[in-house]
Amino acid sequence: MSEGRLADRAYTRIVAIINEDGLQIGDRLPSEAQLAQTFGISRTVVREALVRLASDGITEARRGAGSYVKRRPSERLGAHMPMSDLSATLGTYEVRFVLEAEAARLAAMRRSSEQMGEIEHALAGLRTALLSSGPAHDEDWALHRAIALATSNPAFLATFDHLHDDVDRILKAGVDISRSRPPAAIEAMISEHEMIVDAIRAQDAEGAALAMRWHLSQGRKRLMP
Repeated sequence: MSEGRLADRAYTRIVAIINEDGLQIGDRLPSEAQLAQTFGISRTVVREALVRLASDGITEARRGAGSYVKRRPSERLGAHMPMSDLSATLGTYEVRFVLEAEAARLAAMRRSSEQMGEIEHALAGLRTALLSSGPAHDEDWALHRAIALATSNPAFLATFDHLHDDVDRILKAGVDISRSRPPAAIEAMISEHEMIVDAIRAQDAEGAALAMRWHLSQGRKRLMP
């Protein structure tokens, strides 16, 4: 088995330790050496898994003191994806930060009036869906896809479409988890999308990129309790 696959399994097992052992935010994880011995793998693989967990905002490393729980993945995530897929699914955020921030920037620079109309229409559809009690992931996908389309670069759209299955799981989970919280959670989702669209409308390229990055960073946090 490749080190990448082993790191995925270590990532999943560390998340299981956090959830099943009831570790709370601020609690210390077992050491790299302890985890390596428990899992029967090298410390190098454990270290890679911990780096990815930190990148996903689940753990944080403290110099000379080990790794600590920063956020606990929501138990509701299990309704949308196997925990064994969590590493790969959250890993798409790393791609989306690069891809979609640049797509928003280019859309702000290049969008036609017709494309702006499509983006506005998609935003209205998403707002209606989020304020209802029904699903909203298709409308969320449609808005992000309309922005990719407005780059006028087919490679952005093709790459975004390639991520569909993982992004779709994230969108479903994000809406479900947010609806289990106070109404401000859904209001925040709407506001974040409005900020992106406002910047594209104003042809504020850097503002659109920043708004997209902020939205994606908040979206990843929403997957945690």
